[in-house]
Amino acid sequence: MAQKSVAIFLTSFHPGGTERQMTELIQRLDRTRFDVHVACFHREGAWLPRVDACAPVTEFPIAGFTRPATLARAAAFARWCRTRRIGAVLACDFYANTFALPAAAVAGVPVRLGSRRELAPDKSAPQIALQRQAYRFATGVVANSSAAADRLRRERIASERIHVIANGVDVDRFAFARQAREIRTLVSVANLRGEKAHEILFEAFAPLATAHPALRLKIAGDGPRAAQLRALARSLGIADRVELLGHCEDVAALLEQADAFVLPSRSEAFPNSVVEAMAAGLPVVACAVGGLPELVDSERTGLLVPADDPAAMRDALESLIVHPARAAALGDAAREAISRRYSFARMIRAFEDLFVSQLQLFSRAA
Repeated sequence: MAQKSVAIFLTSFHPGGTERQMTELIQRLDRTRFDVHVACFHREGAWLPRVDACAPVTEFPIAGFTRPATLARAAAFARWCRTRRIGAVLACDFYANTFALPAAAVAGVPVRLGSRRELAPDKSAPQIALQRQAYRFATGVVANSSAAADRLRRERIASERIHVIANGVDVDRFAFARQAREIRTLVSVANLRGEKAHEILFEAFAPLATAHPALRLKIAGDGPRAAQLRALARSLGIADRVELLGHCEDVAALLEQADAFVLPSRSEAFPNSVVEAMAAGLPVVACAVGGLPELVDSERTGLLVPADDPAAMRDALESLIVHPARAAALGDAAREAISRRYSFARMIRAFEDLFVSQLQLFSRAA
């Protein structure tokens, strides 16, 4: 079977949920079936070496969509696609969608796939409208959850153009032996941005820290709110019980040492951090937003609480602390569910099947 040339376009390779999933996709696509190329705006980030090791990476730097030079970069990307005879382009985020999908259409790339990997809590109405216009140049849009697919439908993307492929996880990497034990260490993994609502977690944790002197909270993730959150921890009297770790490359090791996982986000499409925590067999407390209800079966594989409700989050965490056997049972059920439904092998196969089926549709129509 002849290789099919595919291009995957990202903004950069700084650690994040989309970057993790797409790095794994780039690394794992079957090279006997696909000739993989990577394009980006910025050749930078901690995960660039992983991608460089397995695929050529070409940079198309821009300083903003309104700059005249951006049109020249888009024309260069179109020429790049034609020169390499790219059969399918996958744009992976808002900026890649907006830039790469129209340029790929100009280049005559037959399969042009946009992505929806978040619910756009931080996007302005003009940005959402701009991305919706970019989707018009796509032959399909990949959503990573039913919640993201529903958001696309609300933005008037036709259902037949939407393909849901949930995130994956390397289940074996998180296969730790666990047993019921006292809960002493809570862990959260999320970039320090407003929609992650770390202040809600801090407000929930403060009374728990008073009631349970051995309890600690560790938060992994970089972002603009680090100083603000440190100040909040001091004002709540929990600074000595909360550790902001910054970016954590070895999340598996962090989860292995944890006793429970918590995510206070008020907006999530399908969070990798929760998938990994469940794969690690941790009991999870998270907010019932976005794609989380399809990921966490509340009371069976974790606990879901309303967003922006520190009292509800406190009570859910307290229930795990005082009932460690129940916490262990939730973690065991979570690990089994993830192993069955969300392996990387399943995710990669779904992308490969989508590339092939879309290319076959084009071949029949040509």
